[in-house]
Amino acid sequence: MDALTALALVTGRVVAMSSVPDPDFASGVVGPGLAVEPDAELGRDVVSPLTGTVVTLHPHAFVVAAPSGGGVLVHLGIDTVRLRGEGFVLHVAEGDAVTAGQMLVSWSPADVSDGGCPTVVPVVALAAAVETVAPSAVAGDFVAAGDRLFTVDG
Repeated sequence: MDALTALALVTGRVVAMSSVPDPDFASGVVGPGLAVEPDAELGRDVVSPLTGTVVTLHPHAFVVAAPSGGGVLVHLGIDTVRLRGEGFVLHVAEGDAVTAGQMLVSWSPADVSDGGCPTVVPVVALAAAVETVAPSAVAGDFVAAGDRLFTVDG
């Protein structure tokens, strides 16, 4: 796998994966990466963190695979599967080729929060060792959708 750069897919504050309120993400069992707490208004548009193919797509989560190998898993909020897609609008389909920064999903972090779910968005480097992930931002940083979030060295 070549080096892979993942972009912030929503505008908001960076959160360490260890601070995500889900034990599987926080412990690193899902994989290394970073999370973003979306801004209630500016974090409504979810863009692709990289150029590749949408290989898995649910209203609340998706995987984009890079052509050179590797990919990222994105989960929009925690426990949002129980919302059964309500409040999420998909702009792509499974199997679509996408470019970094392309709109994938629209959602309302405020509605998700009102539904009782944390809104933090984990971005996980798939099939990557923790030592190969180099953050471009640290916890507390404000990032705009499209800013560099982390790089994975092949």
